[in-house]
Amino acid sequence: MATLRGTLVIGQSGGPTAVINASLAGMLSEARQHSEIERVYGLVNGIKGALAENLSDLTNEDADTIRALERTPGAALGSCRRKLKADDYDRLFQVLEAHDVRYFLYAGGNDSMDTCHRMREEANRRGYALQVMGVPKTIDNDLAFTDHCPGYGTAARFIAQTTQDTGLDLFALRTFVQVCITEIMGRNAGWLTAAAILGKQRDGDAPHLVYVPERVFDEEKFLSDVERVYKQLGFVSVAISEGAHDEKGEPIGVSSAPTDAFGHKVVALGHGVGHYLADRVTKRLRLAARCNRPGTIQRVSSAHYSQVDIDEAVVVGAAAVRQAISGDDGYMVTLVRSPEATYSCQTGLAKLADVANAERFLPDGFITPDGTGITAAFRDYALPLIGEPLPAPARLSGRMVKRIV
Repeated sequence: MATLRGTLVIGQSGGPTAVINASLAGMLSEARQHSEIERVYGLVNGIKGALAENLSDLTNEDADTIRALERTPGAALGSCRRKLKADDYDRLFQVLEAHDVRYFLYAGGNDSMDTCHRMREEANRRGYALQVMGVPKTIDNDLAFTDHCPGYGTAARFIAQTTQDTGLDLFALRTFVQVCITEIMGRNAGWLTAAAILGKQRDGDAPHLVYVPERVFDEEKFLSDVERVYKQLGFVSVAISEGAHDEKGEPIGVSSAPTDAFGHKVVALGHGVGHYLADRVTKRLRLAARCNRPGTIQRVSSAHYSQVDIDEAVVVGAAAVRQAISGDDGYMVTLVRSPEATYSCQTGLAKLADVANAERFLPDGFITPDGTGITAAFRDYALPLIGEPLPAPARLSGRMVKRIV
């Protein structure tokens, strides 16, 4: 196939992360190396921007600004959650053709890869020459066929650090509050919730109980688990996914949850599982309990950057441009981990048709048999992704003075 000449468009979709703009920086920097790319446009608010012909000219963006994108959280182009409909395509390809768009790169998660796949299929059906590539992005780390996803390492570092810190806070105030439940993002996959253990250095450290959506949640067992740990330690730190569900698949503590454009339940808009369970602990066990819900800060905190995450986000963006230019499209860039002991990753490729709407869950070997903890195998997998080791908290010797009165 002859190399195409024309415009490259870049879109960002789904929940922003701390490093999605690093991927944008990688795409912009790489695009400048290829004469086939005559212009670079950004879709303002993802595929919605394409339909509305809201395009931002990035062709001559300042080099310093591009470098600064590497450490800028959020989605600089704006994002969206929009599922393509059958009657969108005429308008969409009208805009693409008007601007001579020949390269379409879209950064996002599962649903965004579905959009990429649909775009490529429709371009082929119409006979429109368009190279389509997916750029992985999600803190959920649930894209299939890649070792991990850009965005996960920084979010995992945030969760690890905040769990460690709030555990120390809970220990200090255990005579006032005995149970702290941290509700962590993750609809169906528990990768981010599992990261709560990465700051745990000994058995008594937080978190003491971890619940991921790969296991059915049993409320009675949960209360029994909390009571058991409280009797052992005098305080209980719990990490639980927002997607915790019962045996019927219904979210815990959410009587009715709205759905997004892709049909996914949006459980984070209500009170959620954390507040519900804190209330149950207080009423049933007579223990003072509170809930922490970090909200969107857990996916975009620039204070918790993993340099590994930044570097890999840049690399996958650049690789997407090179692959599109090669003439062989219809892929998502992946990260392939080296089998060597020292951590390193190279880029690979997965077909969009395979990735679209597929989900990757925590393997059984990463979850303890009782379903309340995370194994050392997960720690080995995830620790390299969060960058520099977390600072170790000081521990006083605890030598008590002999009572004399």
